[in-house]
Amino acid sequence: MNSDCKPLANYPLRERNTLGFEVIAQWALPITQAEQIPQAITWAKNAGLPHRILGGGSNVVLPARLHGLTLLMDIDFIEVLENHAAKTRLRVGAGANWHDFVRWTLDQNYRGLENLALIPGTVGAAPIQNIGAYGVEVKEYIDAVEAYDCQTNQWVSLSKTDCQFSYRHSIFKDEPNRFVITAVIFDLPKVWQPRVSYADLANHFDNRAIETIAAQEVFDAVCAIRTQKLPDPKVIGNVGSFFQNPVISNQQLRSLKAQFPQIVSYPESTTHSKLAAGWLIDQCGFKGMQTGNVGVHDKQALVLTHRGGGNVGELLGLAGQIQKRVKETFGVDLIPEPIFFN
Repeated sequence: MNSDCKPLANYPLRERNTLGFEVIAQWALPITQAEQIPQAITWAKNAGLPHRILGGGSNVVLPARLHGLTLLMDIDFIEVLENHAAKTRLRVGAGANWHDFVRWTLDQNYRGLENLALIPGTVGAAPIQNIGAYGVEVKEYIDAVEAYDCQTNQWVSLSKTDCQFSYRHSIFKDEPNRFVITAVIFDLPKVWQPRVSYADLANHFDNRAIETIAAQEVFDAVCAIRTQKLPDPKVIGNVGSFFQNPVISNQQLRSLKAQFPQIVSYPESTTHSKLAAGWLIDQCGFKGMQTGNVGVHDKQALVLTHRGGGNVGELLGLAGQIQKRVKETFGVDLIPEPIFFN
């Protein structure tokens, strides 16, 4: 194996998970070029070890000891493939910082991603989770995902259809560790209109005429709102929203509204609606609760926090309490949003 493909033993990952847990990878390998990946996967297979990919660690929950080979995704570039009257087509390395990339698009006057500002993590992680915020999902702007298929040992380009995107989900979640994403191709249409119907943004712009709102203003508003509501993971460990907003049938929603008139919901389709998980958790009395080294953020009940010295067991214990109470109170299952490594 080449020197740039030689895994490092007992590699600390505290700086690679925004919860701030003390984590040691049995083996780790920083990936700065796609060409390293086939050799690394072969090395792991020959050693009889599992492998996984880790970017910024902003949407993962890690154990104290991570068995096998952890590929640290550090491929970082932005390439303009097309830029004409209809659209801008960009190819971006999987290790690029997501927020920095969104800010760069606005600096270049490429509009569309501004609602997704300040989401922590990397570009390669965005399609895995189909990240979304303030009425926008990244799938709307992804054209293809480039990856190494560890099952077939081939380089592949997965179309938007191939990715099987849905709410906070994709094929990459269904088949974890099969694909090592190396780059994402985005199509940003030149015809643009601000998306500010989400409650927080609507309140911020206070019914201003749509045509007067610039993309940079939306970006700035999203950053301000997120900063007010969400703790900085560099200060307080967290992975952002810990639970997905549950989707239920409209029939079930009508039943819940009869019992809880103030329940917060949003239309999802003609037959289903999405509940605000943060509201459910808040109603169960968890907002601002601290137990040991972990807790629930006092400004956003969807965010579970770690203030240092804790471990994954404490966090999962708290999450389990929340799930149980919400189920007992509302009859609704809360599904965790981050990925759990083992």
